[in-house]
Amino acid sequence: MIKELQLRILPEQASSEQLLKRIVSLETATDSKDICAIRILKRSIDARQRTIYINLKVRVFIKEEPDEQEYIPVDYKDVSGTKQVIIVGAGPGGLFAALRLIELGFRPVVVERGKNVHERKKDLAIISREHKVNSESNYSFGEGGAGAYSDGKLYTRSKKRGSVDKILNVFCQHGASPSILYDAHPHIGTDKLPRVIENIRNRIIHCGGEVHFETRMDSFIIKGDEVIGIETNTGKCFEGPVILATGHSARDVYYYLYKKKVTIESKPIAVGVRLEHPQELIDQIQYKRKEGRGAYLPSAEYSYVTQVNGRGVYSFCMCPGGFVVPAASGEKQVVVNGMSPSNRNSKWANAGMVVEVRPEDLPEFSLHKELALLKFQQEMEEHAWLNGGMKQTAPAQRMYDFVKKKNSSDLPVSSYTPGLLASPLHFWMPGFITSRLSDGFRHFGKTSHGFLTNEALLIGVETRTSSPVRILRDKETLQHVTFRGLFPCGEGAGYAGGIVSAAIDGERCAEAVVSFLR
Repeated sequence: MIKELQLRILPEQASSEQLLKRIVSLETATDSKDICAIRILKRSIDARQRTIYINLKVRVFIKEEPDEQEYIPVDYKDVSGTKQVIIVGAGPGGLFAALRLIELGFRPVVVERGKNVHERKKDLAIISREHKVNSESNYSFGEGGAGAYSDGKLYTRSKKRGSVDKILNVFCQHGASPSILYDAHPHIGTDKLPRVIENIRNRIIHCGGEVHFETRMDSFIIKGDEVIGIETNTGKCFEGPVILATGHSARDVYYYLYKKKVTIESKPIAVGVRLEHPQELIDQIQYKRKEGRGAYLPSAEYSYVTQVNGRGVYSFCMCPGGFVVPAASGEKQVVVNGMSPSNRNSKWANAGMVVEVRPEDLPEFSLHKELALLKFQQEMEEHAWLNGGMKQTAPAQRMYDFVKKKNSSDLPVSSYTPGLLASPLHFWMPGFITSRLSDGFRHFGKTSHGFLTNEALLIGVETRTSSPVRILRDKETLQHVTFRGLFPCGEGAGYAGGIVSAAIDGERCAEAVVSFLR
């Protein structure tokens, strides 16, 4: 017999298989010896009241063993010798486009400018240790894209655009924990995601596809009004329709498209800082108790949003128990991002705190309106580099000092390994950003007592929240509005925001290519 139950239990009960089994036994009036398995279907934390509860939906197997896998596997067949499709970029958009093509009987050829996920890790260490940024292998470029070493959160609001469950099941099939199928805010972790990505790559190759690293697309091969392939920096050309999934930091691609008059437009972004608190303080605020999370609760998360003078001010990519990392992708840039390991056990919590920026906010860039937000990003990152000592040391300021427009004489210990330099962010960052951030911080401090504090640290700058450019495509065919055979894809094309939504868009682009070829 199989039963499904909704349970509302204490954290210590949820953390123990024995206690959970005892509760299920009472709820089903069943001897615990007859309960063969308990499978969690949904799990969330309710911390709205003083007593914290775990909400569980479970499937109970009574006197029978489960005969189903925890995830639904996809059948991938050999596609050797079939028509090929070129995929530029091995981030989630590109990788999931490749897997979907294999499902549909077509051979993906993935071209990635960066290194494989393990070699890439060595270049990331050099950024912190020697302050040297490899422009082709960094936190933005390389196998897995910007998400591979930038946390691995899988929460998305993009459910109406595709099957989130399908994406999560594919991740499980390639080595992710089944917990991502039932947690309210699923998270793989930056320590485990590289292995999953490597398994996806091996799947693509095993099924007859190709993956080429350190191979940068330099130009399209165009015949009439159709893109029929690409030329690369290695001198090798690849022919076939092109899924362009280059990620939000491939600025050379945007400049190439602009120069070639491939239709693009500027799109709103959000910029600001990375805000770092002691995790213990965030636990106390979010769980509403002095002891914080205690022994049975995970590191607490937060999400804040408000409106200030007609623009959104909000937290972005919150990383409980995480680290702030150097995310520059070239020279004369300081960019910060956040990540968390799977156990989220560091003593810091960080999140992007950003302000919405629209093209009309930047009249100084009106001569190149398609690239206005991109140029603004570049300008902010260069200012951060100059104010951080012209290396990967990041400019930083205590949170309350920033709000009071006061210099910080010293800085708290931080997770940011390249080092920090005390700097008046309130002075040199754009005023329409700093004024809104300050008002937002005051508002968040009122709603969450203790959040606005000098124990917290602002680290500059957070600029890579999303693509500053949208590559226009037809809503029905997903092809570029001018060039047939070109399928702009994912976050870099302006159609996604995060791992899962990029993966969903990758699948949609694969399906569109198949329709085009047929």
